[in-house]
Amino acid sequence: MAGRINDDDVKAVRDAVPIDAVVSDYLQLRNAGGGNLKGLCPFHDEKSPSFQVSPSKGLYHCFGCQAGGDTLDFVMKIDHLSFSEAVERLAGLAGITLRYEEGGYTAGTSGRGERIRLVEAHKAAAQFYVDQLDGPEAEIGRKFLAERGFDQAAAAHFSVGYSPAGWDHLTRFLRGKGFTDKELITSGLAQDSRSGKPIDRFRGRLMWPIRDISGEVVGFGARKLRDDDNGPKYLNTPETAIYKKSQVLYGIDLAKKEIAKTSRAVVVEGYTDVMACHMAGVTTAIATCGTAFGGDHIKILRRLLMDNATAEVIFTFDGDAAGQKAALRAFEDDQKFAAETSITIAPGGMDPCDLRLAQGDAAVAGLVEARTPLFEFALRHIVARHNLENPAGRAAALDEAAPVVAHIKNIAIQHESAVQLAGMLGIRDEQFVVKRVAQLARWARERGSQPPQQGRGRPSPEAAPAPTPADRPAGGPALNLRSPAHRTERELLKLALQRPALVSPAFDAYGMDEFTAPPYAAVRQAIQDAGGASQTADDYLARVRAAAPNDTVRALVTELAVEAIHAKTVDEIYAGVQLVQVRLRAVDRRVHEVQGTLSRLGPQAPPEQLAAVQEELWILQQYGQRLRNRGAEGL
Repeated sequence: MAGRINDDDVKAVRDAVPIDAVVSDYLQLRNAGGGNLKGLCPFHDEKSPSFQVSPSKGLYHCFGCQAGGDTLDFVMKIDHLSFSEAVERLAGLAGITLRYEEGGYTAGTSGRGERIRLVEAHKAAAQFYVDQLDGPEAEIGRKFLAERGFDQAAAAHFSVGYSPAGWDHLTRFLRGKGFTDKELITSGLAQDSRSGKPIDRFRGRLMWPIRDISGEVVGFGARKLRDDDNGPKYLNTPETAIYKKSQVLYGIDLAKKEIAKTSRAVVVEGYTDVMACHMAGVTTAIATCGTAFGGDHIKILRRLLMDNATAEVIFTFDGDAAGQKAALRAFEDDQKFAAETSITIAPGGMDPCDLRLAQGDAAVAGLVEARTPLFEFALRHIVARHNLENPAGRAAALDEAAPVVAHIKNIAIQHESAVQLAGMLGIRDEQFVVKRVAQLARWARERGSQPPQQGRGRPSPEAAPAPTPADRPAGGPALNLRSPAHRTERELLKLALQRPALVSPAFDAYGMDEFTAPPYAAVRQAIQDAGGASQTADDYLARVRAAAPNDTVRALVTELAVEAIHAKTVDEIYAGVQLVQVRLRAVDRRVHEVQGTLSRLGPQAPPEQLAAVQEELWILQQYGQRLRNRGAEGL
């Protein structure tokens, strides 16, 4: 075994890779104010961004599902890695060589996590295939690319390669790199043969590496080149621990930044279509990998598009029956986007690759611009199935098409589409169709569907505040943010975690009992156990999180460290107000307790005991008055 990773190396990895750089590989981040960034949470479906990242603190927290932690926690959760695998992944990005406590510098790989090993095998295989494309045997592959308008530079840009026609060229190469037969089989790069020895899965084919959104090679798409190849036209990597075809989009690693920047994604049907679009300047093009566009693909795009009302997803499909069927299938998922969805079909049933060959780059760009709203396409498809020459046919078409229009969440678009439908059907009384659609929409709402709103039913981030702890599933003692005491305690803890210099050294003298909410008292204890807020250590927050007694308290520490402080100006004056309010409420509570004690003692109590209690009450009352008169100076 490689052993436990050296603690100093773990800290170096945490410090070397900025959390916003890692998270932005998976979702679009925008300014959230106060130095924080926000985006749609990758761990649960949401309509407005409640996922926040604090680059200065190296932490993230979702105010919707409560996921949170540091850079390593994020990588572990999103890529389903163990702690050591996440450290190794980030160490590779940062160029840090890890030391292992029981084995010194790692010379072997037996202790590496399975996922890391599979990714490394695919990375090595991708380079092997690229190198093979320059050889004599790959002439047929180079010719295939050239005939489709792709030169050597285009092939290099997409890392297109070639798998030799022999039985075990890649297998022998990867064995030489230290990979075991079991790893090659598990990765899907090799398969068992009749002799019991592994052989290459891909042989004599043009190879496209399929990368996940972070840029890691997780699979391959292989195109048949020879007539004597009895396999399918396209052969993809089988489902493995790192490759799930319903969860990957070809080209997403190259397109993600432009998709986020332009709020537009173009979905095409094949690898060469993605290449053709990118070569033509449509650099937001992506494709599914041997499966229909579905829910998991939508989740990937929504995180990049941020579900803003100006975003758009454009589908390109062949004009044949299969292409129309695919378009209608995409329309079924239309309302899962906040983005507008459109469709474009090339003339003559050509795909973008054919169109580029026939008419050039400008034609591909023009194809994307000549899009039609997807719901309009669906309506025309429905209407075309009916005989509109007679009243019965028009009525049947209206019965089928009206629910489609009623399903549109944007009220303005719904109304315009109802008018458009009346025109398609040749019904002169537009208001009849408009009222019919409105009635269906109302019935749908009454059955429990969401009422239509502007912006396709998605509330703006500003209009939808993050859920308060009282709204969340039980993960610890309930908090009531309507309570002034709880609100002030929360603000003081946020200051102690985010701006400790503003509340030090006074904060470190506060007792656990000054925090009336048990979860806040637990956070106060964690700060104390970590050495207090007065310390100046660079890893202060990491120490507090490590000192938390359980995951619930640790999550609350992360939440408070990321949540914005509710003040336009965060300075010593604001910090002093929070310190005074928490202390003053604690003093008032103690005054009330001592007054109760005096009442219970009565005048018959021993004089010494009565005098001691009265003195305590006097001191508390004087201290409370000083706080009210002098504020933070009275602490």
